[in-house]
Amino acid sequence: MTPEVTDVPDVVDAAEATEDRTTFADLALRPELLKALTTLGYEEPTPIQREAIPPLLEGKDLLGQAATGTGKTAAFALPVLQKLTESGRRTTAPLALVLVPTRELAVQVCEAIHKYGRDLGARVLPIYGGQPIGRQLQALERGVDVVVATPGRAIDHIGRGTLKLDGLEIVVLDEADEMLDMGFAEDIESILQETPESRQTVLFSATMPPRIDKLARQHLKDPVRITIGREQTAPGEAPRVRQSAYIVPRAHKPAALGRVLDVESPTAAIVFCRTRDEVDQLTETLNGRGYRAESLHGGISQEQRDRVMGRLRNGTADLLVATDVAARGLDIEQLTHVVNYNVPSAPESYVHRIGRVGRAGREGVAITLAEPREHGMLKTIERVTKQRIPVEKVPTVADLKARRLELTRAALHESLLEDQLEGFRVVVETLTDEFDLMEIALAAVKLAHEASGAAADEEEEIPDVSARLDRPGRGSAEPGNRRERRPRTPTAGMTRLFFGAGRSAGIRPQDLVGAIAGEAKLKGRDIGAIEIADRFSLVEVPESAAQSVIVALRGATVKGRKVSVRLERDQLG
Repeated sequence: MTPEVTDVPDVVDAAEATEDRTTFADLALRPELLKALTTLGYEEPTPIQREAIPPLLEGKDLLGQAATGTGKTAAFALPVLQKLTESGRRTTAPLALVLVPTRELAVQVCEAIHKYGRDLGARVLPIYGGQPIGRQLQALERGVDVVVATPGRAIDHIGRGTLKLDGLEIVVLDEADEMLDMGFAEDIESILQETPESRQTVLFSATMPPRIDKLARQHLKDPVRITIGREQTAPGEAPRVRQSAYIVPRAHKPAALGRVLDVESPTAAIVFCRTRDEVDQLTETLNGRGYRAESLHGGISQEQRDRVMGRLRNGTADLLVATDVAARGLDIEQLTHVVNYNVPSAPESYVHRIGRVGRAGREGVAITLAEPREHGMLKTIERVTKQRIPVEKVPTVADLKARRLELTRAALHESLLEDQLEGFRVVVETLTDEFDLMEIALAAVKLAHEASGAAADEEEEIPDVSARLDRPGRGSAEPGNRRERRPRTPTAGMTRLFFGAGRSAGIRPQDLVGAIAGEAKLKGRDIGAIEIADRFSLVEVPESAAQSVIVALRGATVKGRKVSVRLERDQLG
């Protein structure tokens, strides 16, 4: 392990960087890489690429903070491929190892590196769980240049002796904060212990919590630090990601979500829920409303997951209802909307979620449904992200009718432009003997409107509670006035553990997941619902593992402090 670094020099903030017309040719990349980029249609580097590629080509370690969709993959992949050609080596052992949190991201990164390095003959291999290990063993035996791996499968191959890291020159930790949130901290430490101290280390993360800073100080040597914010729009222009929130009583949330989706009409959307049960129930509700919704959570198999993603990408589904962990690493090009069915309990989760839209210059929409008691958390997210989240009124029945009529009008307009109506002329001509042409048109529009399913039964109005939030004495949702609510019943097969620290101690869900996964050896996907109150937290774990978790956490710390852990009692103090 390399010595700790006491300071981090060479800080580059893209917000302060001058806008020059840097091209990829200015970055001293090899002709083969420039040709590949031109073929792929890349004209000039993004801010993260412009700032990261030069120091990486010089062999420096790098700590980069950048939102998803800013071009991080090319920022580390191009220097890796350049080093591959400069080394002149052709051994079976890999030159570079890229660690990512999920199999989907492993496949995406591998495909990108392969495209950039096609003319260089780069041998790239993704290794992850759920794929036949025999195929991976054969490829490793033949020899690879770059391995893109999930931490668990990398540890498996290292243990088998099939992934040899003694000749490694570069290690990249991509989406490092997500890997730590998923409980991979110990695996990452073990992997880095197997790599040469002379390696170049690159760490990219969308957020920079203290654990990431600690990881960087332990394993990076005098790193260049780069901070890239989300692309800012010029004054007067619409933001790339339009953010909004709706304050809705819990009982009305399914109806409010359907109402908002009807008005927004997303091409494809992810709706984030807290628990598996909530995912399944909401998916059923949305399908009953006429949407083509699919569930994604830790309770479905990899084969089912692949089918779900295939239906979303080919357009046979338009809504994905998912838990945070299940949706990690997904990159869906046609995604237009992200919906938080509940307010995320940590600002970092909010940043990750909305980062899935508004990529590569495309516009996106981020919507949050907040219960009145969650209004304070919205304010916290605004402070941390330094972005305003306007609170809007839930669309009324009249708004919904107007939107549905607009969709009917748009469909008729498109039909008129297609100019394939001649076969229907005889119907109109025979009716004009008896009716006025306007009356015929109105009847046709009515039939088209009803046939689309838009003229559904009357819906009830959803109460507007947003106006009451800031009134004094009305149960304001600010942290100081929040009532502790009774927790819900645990999921079947799970039991709930009481942790003697909560929101007032800065406890976040990822802190609890990290502590349990790190000390008790449970996987992040085995952990169920997490509820964080001001003074305590409740975490669902499998009943069979509850006592071992309690024993493992004796003496352990969460957020730097010792926390009592026990089974939840009927009455909480």
